[in-house]
Amino acid sequence: MKGEYQHTLDAKGRLFIPAKLREQLGDSFVVTKGLDECLFLYPQKAWDELEQKIRQLPMSKSRGLQRFFLSSAADVTVDRQGRIVIPTTLRSYANLERDVVVIGVGERAELWDAQRWNAYTDDMDCESIAQAMEELGF
Repeated sequence: MKGEYQHTLDAKGRLFIPAKLREQLGDSFVVTKGLDECLFLYPQKAWDELEQKIRQLPMSKSRGLQRFFLSSAADVTVDRQGRIVIPTTLRSYANLERDVVVIGVGERAELWDAQRWNAYTDDMDCESIAQAMEELGF
């Protein structure tokens, strides 16, 4: 998945999912807490793989991951208008009130409060990105 999309969350917690991302996420998918106070959106297959990897770890290493990702996970289904309902607890975690950004980041999408996303991207600098690319062999 890739791209950045600006949308608005309605008063009932419904969010339009862009068609390009819906194609990859499917008609139903998983939403859970993400890192950096955003939400992660996983297609069912990618979620199943992540859950399996977490379960294969020793309990001493996986219990935090299980509690963070699995306890907050919610199955969502896209309605006829291309919207999903974000559960209240997840909206609260990510501080989602109105203006949101949906981004594609490989095997998942992320859902951010628009102000938080703008602050995050403003803090990124070319030097740190170049250094990370170099460390990864680009």
